[in-house]
Parts: sequence; structure tokens; C-alpha cells
Amino acid sequence: MTKNTQPMKMQLQFFAAGDNNDQAARSYQPQFKELIRAVFQKQAYFRDFFSGEIEALDGVQHNETAFHVKTSDIPVVVGTYNKDANVAFGTGTANSSRFGDRTEIIYQDTPVPYTWEWSFHEGIDRHTVNNNFDAAVADRLDLQAQAKIHQFNNAHSTFISNSAGHSEALEEYSADAVLALFNKLSKYYINIQAVGTKVANVNADLYNAIVDHPLTTSAKNSNTNIDTNTVLMFKDFVIREVPDSLLQDGEVAYAYIAGVAKAFTGINTARAIESEDFDGRALQGAGKAGEFILNDNKKAVAKVTKVEIVAG
Repeated sequence: MTKNTQPMKMQLQFFAAGDNNDQAARSYQPQFKELIRAVFQKQAYFRDFFSGEIEALDGVQHNETAFHVKTSDIPVVVGTYNKDANVAFGTGTANSSRFGDRTEIIYQDTPVPYTWEWSFHEGIDRHTVNNNFDAAVADRLDLQAQAKIHQFNNAHSTFISNSAGHSEALEEYSADAVLALFNKLSKYYINIQAVGTKVANVNADLYNAIVDHPLTTSAKNSNTNIDTNTVLMFKDFVIREVPDSLLQDGEVAYAYIAGVAKAFTGINTARAIESEDFDGRALQGAGKAGEFILNDNKKAVAKVTKVEIVAG
């Protein structure tokens, strides 16, 4: 199992050339968009919740709405084909149908808003930078993209917690309690007829309890490696360890069907502009971000809370 332990250096040197080299300001929106996408795929802890990617748009001008989705709340009607002699024939000619009543399907345009913002403001002085100017810009944009993914991780944790349509409680990290928890989660997902890959992002204590569980043995064909402290699957859930700080207070795990939501960000600006305050350029960026999940998909999201046992 891959862990997000090492920062990823992009080493992208594409800023030195371009049509705007001699202008007072250079725009790096397309490049920053690609950096955001690339780093997200490597360092976003909840990326599979959002189908493994983030939708990044550059040159964004709209202040509130990211995009629209077409939704319909019309239920599916399951009927039967009526072969009565007077339906569509006989006395029912031209005034009835053997297919039953016809339902008109209408979709609404549902606006998806940005819900939070990000920015950065740095300066590169030619007298003190001690590096090639364009290389410094490339390096700082790389690091800024990584910093933004850190913000996304925190925002996505809050979003998943708030979106959960089901919850379970865990009193302790004992083998019996952990097994009972995943049996309940497994039963829940089979009963809602969820289709897709089941994922459980768990904190360090729960992760270690799963690795050390009696069921995770080679005799039971488990794919757990004690030497590397990794476990890939448990009770049909893909298991991933996340930092405690990326779970909301009192919560120890998020379970979901992969790909049930969408993450997005709009880049208003990413530029280097000549500064009046020092001999160099100000490196600036600003954008908006948000997440979206259909109401029907919220039942495919579950969170696990830790119950504190009070000694009597």
C-alpha cells in the first residue's frame, strides 16, 4: 500500500520561455492547474472519494458557481405490461396504453457553488534569491501546489464527515470490537445494494488493530504484511491509513464507495508581477474550491465515531 510520506518534487522547468517573457506580468494559470492535478493524484488522502482526481479550471471569472449538474428527483416506476383485451384495443382504443401511465422526465440545472478560497503571496528579489529567477518561480509554484493539496485534504475531511449518511460507533480497538464494526459496515453496504469498491480510511490506532487482527494471517490467505505494517483489504474494504488530524474530532474512520463525489477548484490568477517595493517580482495566486455529492450518494458514506468508556 502506498503511503503519502514523501513530498513530491515536480521539477518542472517550463516557465522560462513564452510569449509573455518581456511583459511586466507573467501568467502561470495553465501550469499551476497541471501542478494542482498532478500533486492531487499523489498527495490527496481522499482522492478515491472524488474518483481519483480534482477538476481544476484556470481563468475562472465566476465568483459563486463552479458548474451546473443536471439532476432529476423523479422516481423510477416499475409497472407491468397490461394485456387486457380492452387496454389499447376494444373499448380502450386510443384512450389507454398497455404500458401504463407515462411519466415525463424533467431535469433541473442544479448550481454547484464554490465554498472556500485559497491564495498565496510571495516575493522573489533578484538581489537575494541566489538562484535562477525562473527556476525559483517553478520551484515555488510546485511547493504552493503541495500546500494547496494540504488545504484540500482538510476541507475534504470535513466534507466527507458532513456528507455521511450512516454512522457506527467503536468502543475499543480490541479484535472483537473491530471485527464487529466491519461486520456492521459490510451488512450496511450490502443492504443498501451499494455497487463499487468499498474503502475505509482509518486512523493509526484502528489501522494497527486491523494489521494485528487474528484474521489477518497467511493461513487465512490475508494480504497483510506485518514486516511493513501494511494491510490492503479487510472484510472486503480497501484499508487506508490517514493521519489522525485528517479525521474530525471524535471520528476514527470514514467508509465509502469510491467515486461518489466530485472535488474542484477554480484558479482566478497565478502570476509573477514586477514589484515597486523591491527589485524583483511578486508571485501571487488566488482561487476558489469546493466539493459536491448527490444527496442519493450520501447513503454510501459512513463514519465511525470513537465512544469513550467512562469507568463507573
